[in-house]
Parts: sequence; structure tokens; C-alpha cells
Amino acid sequence: MTGLDERIATEALALVGVPFRLHGHAVETGLDCVGLALLAARRAGAAVKPPPGYHLRGMTGARAMRFLAGAGLLSVSSALPGNLLLTRTGPMQLHIMILTAQGLVHAHAGLRRVVLMPCPSPWPVLGQWRFSSEGSD
Repeated sequence: MTGLDERIATEALALVGVPFRLHGHAVETGLDCVGLALLAARRAGAAVKPPPGYHLRGMTGARAMRFLAGAGLLSVSSALPGNLLLTRTGPMQLHIMILTAQGLVHAHAGLRRVVLMPCPSPWPVLGQWRFSSEGSD
């Protein structure tokens, strides 16, 4: 685990309680799962590419993985704090969570806020991703 990964996990935990908003990417107006991941990474000092229009509903797992790779993330196999977990929460519905030492941080649409929940993920994990630490540490 790098210093960047630790900072992403810390920043994700600091965002617990922020309101949920579909396609939200700011604390003041709310976050969705992609906005949460991007904001935590930016606050941690990662070089984050602005995402093109995104929607995880109806997106295939393969397309989401190309989206993540196109955003500069690296696919990884080991579960470490700071990882982004791509999960399938239902048919044609994908979701991103951030792994921390305390559990999983994610923007919960039903609870209408960013929450911390215990591991393991209640949904199938399709893959884990990390932000590149190049130029960040």
C-alpha cells in the first residue's frame, strides 16, 4: 500500500455523512459513488482525469472496467485500503465502494448519504482498482 492509498482511504472516511446526489461530485451538493471516489482521490493528491459523462446503471461490467482504466486506474488483485471495488448491486446496476481498514465507504442511494459499512461487500465484486501513485507521492 502506498501513501496515496492510505490518504484515499482516510479522505473517503472523512466524507461519511455527505448527502447523496445522483451524478453529484461536490460536498456542498452531494455525491454519488463515482463522485465520492473521484473527490476522495483528488483530496488525497491523486492526478484524477475528469470523467466523461458516466452512468453505471445499464453499463456492462466490461464497459465499466474500460471506463476505470481510461480514467487512469490500475486493476489489482489484492484487497488493500484505498482500493475501489466495482460491484454489481443488481441486474444492470454497478456501484463503486472504497475499501478502508474500517470497512467500505460508499454513496448509498437508499439512505441518501455516504456511509461506512462492514466488510465483506454484500454484492458481487467484479474487480478492484487503484489510482496510480505516479506523480502523487
